Amino acid sequence: MRLLSIQIGTPKVYGIPGSDDPVDRVFTSAIGKEAVGGRVWAAQLGLSGDAVADRKHHGGADQALLAYSAEHYPRWRREWLREDVGPGAFGENLTVTETDEEGVCLGDRWQVGPVAFEVSKPRTPCNTLARRHRRPDLIAAVIANGRSGWYLRVKKEGWIEAGMPVTLTDRPYPQWPVRRVAQVMSERQQRTEEASLLAECPALAEDWKNRLSQS
Repeated sequence: MRLLSIQIGTPKVYGIPGSDDPVDRVFTSAIGKEAVGGRVWAAQLGLSGDAVADRKHHGGADQALLAYSAEHYPRWRREWLREDVGPGAFGENLTVTETDEEGVCLGDRWQVGPVAFEVSKPRTPCNTLARRHRRPDLIAAVIANGRSGWYLRVKKEGWIEAGMPVTLTDRPYPQWPVRRVAQVMSERQQRTEEASLLAECPALAEDWKNRLSQS
């Protein structure tokens, strides 16, 4: 694996003022991440220079950074017949090569230079993502194809830079690929036994543990 690019962003206003269309309605978000060059400091609560607008649903140690597979972008470009969809388009901080939601597992430990990351949960596609791309079907599409991305904790802080190798140093829960975790959460009312097992996984983000315990 390799860290293809690093993206950061700050809250901006999107949409068309006065529009009643849910897709075009004005909203504020930091989903518009842009690639940065040189070294970036990765801290317990995220990258230096990065920010979130909705602190109720984003940010915190369990969602310090969002990672996304570089391999997904050629698929999106073909499906959307667009050439302008690339790293950062899904609001991720880290775009990573040679892996995806089937190849990343809950609790995986990654080493990128001096920094240690841990996979905490899948990214849940939301209306903000759909509205950014003006595609009301995007949430359903991501749920169906599994191209969600995943969140990382920062277990050891330090400097990272695009181009660095990403090394898997530990995989304590190989039974929980990110794609399966997302599917079990989505279908937890039907997959009750799996949902109970997932809730017991120590690496799972606290908010997902709480959601599963209330199901």
